[in-house]
Amino acid sequence: MRQHVNPLSNNFNQIERIPSLIEMFGDATLNLHLDIGCAAGEFLFDLALVNTSWNYLGIEIREKLVKNAKIKVLEKEIKNLYFIFGNANNILNDSQNKFIIQNLKSISFNFPDPWFKKRHYKRRIVQSEFINVLSNSLQIGTLIFIKTDVKDLFDYMDCIITSNSYFKTIDKKDLNYSVSFNPNKVKTNREKYVIDNQLDIFERIYIKI
Repeated sequence: MRQHVNPLSNNFNQIERIPSLIEMFGDATLNLHLDIGCAAGEFLFDLALVNTSWNYLGIEIREKLVKNAKIKVLEKEIKNLYFIFGNANNILNDSQNKFIIQNLKSISFNFPDPWFKKRHYKRRIVQSEFINVLSNSLQIGTLIFIKTDVKDLFDYMDCIITSNSYFKTIDKKDLNYSVSFNPNKVKTNREKYVIDNQLDIFERIYIKI
């Protein structure tokens, strides 16, 4: 069971200083991928270890998971992986952190909290304001990946992203995985669970135009 944290809590209004890319990574010139809602980071650890030609950044709202992930990075001496604690909307909307968005090649939202009750929709990570922030700062050609096993959440995210004229969908088969952030098609723990239980996965890829 995942621990639910209210992203709208005032606790997330104060944002700690985010280090520069040079401070985060061994080679700051590598392509950068951001995973929003990365949980304990297992997916990113797998990616970083098998694809050292990319840098991976995870943002997670549960502080304990981020602390544990950072310790693990140090222990394994991984130079292309970094974790940030906090509300991704607040962090990326901060003017001092625009450098993160401006340097991204791709972003993933993997099985985010669905917040099923309608009054809680405002807690969902994908919001119009957030997508507008991304559209204003992302490089042309940057990709956004969404993936969930909740059809209602998929429709919700898809509607919000496609409502922004700076993003259009691209066919999954047209993506060159050999040059993407996930050339080995590594799966998250949730995706493995969904596949094992023969449940549906809803996913889509968008490109900044």
